[in-house]
Amino acid sequence: MNRCPITYAPCGDAPYHEKGLRQLSPVLKELALLDFTADELRIEAMRRASKMSIQGVQPKLSAVLNIKEGRFEISDKNGRYILKPQHYFFPELPENEDLTMRLADRIGIEVPLHGLVYSKDKSLTYFIKRFDRKGQKDKIAVEDFGQLAGMGRDTKYNYSMEKLLKHIDKYCTFPAIEKARLFKLVLFNFLVGNEDMHLKNYSVIVQNGLVKLSPSYDLLNTSIVLKGDLEEIALTLKGKKKNLTRSILVNYFGKQQCSITDKVIEKTLNTIQIALPSWIDLINISFLSDEMRTKYKLLLEKRIEILGLTIL
Repeated sequence: MNRCPITYAPCGDAPYHEKGLRQLSPVLKELALLDFTADELRIEAMRRASKMSIQGVQPKLSAVLNIKEGRFEISDKNGRYILKPQHYFFPELPENEDLTMRLADRIGIEVPLHGLVYSKDKSLTYFIKRFDRKGQKDKIAVEDFGQLAGMGRDTKYNYSMEKLLKHIDKYCTFPAIEKARLFKLVLFNFLVGNEDMHLKNYSVIVQNGLVKLSPSYDLLNTSIVLKGDLEEIALTLKGKKKNLTRSILVNYFGKQQCSITDKVIEKTLNTIQIALPSWIDLINISFLSDEMRTKYKLLLEKRIEILGLTIL
């Protein structure tokens, strides 16, 4: 029996569950294979890179969903989706990112519509709907913290979480609310081993006249992919990028730097605690290989212990 790569629900002999298709469009009845293999998608991504406004280590392509034809189509203009195929060197990044975004959603972190789609060679490609677009051509005002801090691609790691908070105070309409959201996101990224949250992976968005943190994106467990002497956070926290503790994350960052009340901190930790069993369930039915699932769970268990939580 197949499992839908958009919803993870069993879907019999079909490639996608009808609920997954309806998430993309209420009238979508089927979704065709992408017209490219993973290798062809990577080549297309390199060929079109200069035409795209999104960059990074992962190959990316802009796409539109042709509902009438029931397929994603690569498009240099007016794309409403981003496609990320399999990477040349780093294994299972699409499956990893899709799973990690689902884990974030389970604890109330806002994420865009996303999922996995089959390519021509049956490899899986990650898709995510762009939150900086509306209608056919209109753009929504979004700026990443690299832009806000005047830092470029080469300096996006040369910053601290303490300095990032100052930009929330300066630009966000309700800084206290956004700091609480950021606190949860920082705890989440520590737990799932996402050590690549540099300045350009945090953004603010203008919605209904309010400036707030954008939906989260580029969330994945980098620790099980990268090799070597790993860091635990991309931007320094209390001068550190590794060997983080509950005291640093909760007391120093949450209470002292974000000025979050004990009640909100307790609620945040409790929300994560309650979700942990469902996280394990999601990892077990994810599209990661058995080896990567095991690595993901082992790292998660270690980080859970550091935060003083338990899998009930």
